[in-house]
Amino acid sequence: MATKHTRTLQIIGLNIAYYRKSKGWTQLNLAEKANISRTFMGHIEAANMSVGMTLETLLDIAAALEIEPHKLLEIRA
Repeated sequence: MATKHTRTLQIIGLNIAYYRKSKGWTQLNLAEKANISRTFMGHIEAANMSVGMTLETLLDIAAALEIEPHKLLEIRA
């Protein structure tokens, strides 16, 4: 279901996938480091799913990826 934040959530998910893959990690690797389920991680990254998350989860993912949280919000061309 589309929400007013669908596009932003998709961008965040794609950014998470980008940084995860740049480290050579699987979704399971990142999910374990961020203390969330692999299924939830898959939903966050799926461009067709528009899954929300708490700010705490976003910060946990950024910390696990060892990046500043704002990088997950950047729009890349």
